[in-house]
Amino acid sequence: MTAENRVIPALQVEDLTVAYRDKPVLWDVDVSVPPGVLMAVVGPNGAGKTTLIKACLGLVRPAAGRVLIHGRPVEAQRRNIAYVPQRGSVDWDFPTTVLDVVTMGRYGALGWFRRPGAAERERARQCLEMVGMLGYERRQISQLSGGQQQRVFLARALVQDADLFFMDEPFQGVDATTERAIVALLQDLRASGRTVICVHHDLQTVPEYFDWVSLVNVRLVASGPVNEVFTPNHLRTTYGGRLPFLSQRADPKERAR
Repeated sequence: MTAENRVIPALQVEDLTVAYRDKPVLWDVDVSVPPGVLMAVVGPNGAGKTTLIKACLGLVRPAAGRVLIHGRPVEAQRRNIAYVPQRGSVDWDFPTTVLDVVTMGRYGALGWFRRPGAAERERARQCLEMVGMLGYERRQISQLSGGQQQRVFLARALVQDADLFFMDEPFQGVDATTERAIVALLQDLRASGRTVICVHHDLQTVPEYFDWVSLVNVRLVASGPVNEVFTPNHLRTTYGGRLPFLSQRADPKERAR
């Protein structure tokens, strides 16, 4: 492949090391994610999954390595990145309405000196409709259920019109209906050429929901298409032993037979 037609990765992580109080949380991680995929970041508790997301976003300073978004440093690509944090990390008692929360997603494009206007509020309503929350605009976010709150944060990410989405446990604490709605939304983003990277904990649903996966346990175990990487051997390495709770559903090659 020539330099002219080489596809620039949506996310390129090179030699990334992150340490907290001199203890490595991520060690020498290399990940290359092509554009237009839906990728799960999978690993045990304490493996560094959330830290990887935050380092990619520039929220955590690495001890070594670099992160490129579409071939450029994170600082140069802020407007092309959207982030949905873990629901538990958000102060849901903050006195603000659903519409205000979603409209906040436009601040990066507007800059600090422009206030959102009618066009921004209309776009926010469109995104609320996409996640099934139109009609809740005036509700205080503290009055919503966990699944509704997650939908609102997804709408806030959508309103940014980003190319790359980072989501930290988007299915955590939501009901089955909301989970199906989120999956459909993520698949629509992928179909439109966007790249979505999700920290995910449910191994059983990885082959169904995602087409790309990175297995992490401080170090990167493997990264690539689900049908190549999401294998029992790689999973045992990632989780440090046998995985008796995994059915054949976790191995796409087995399911294809």
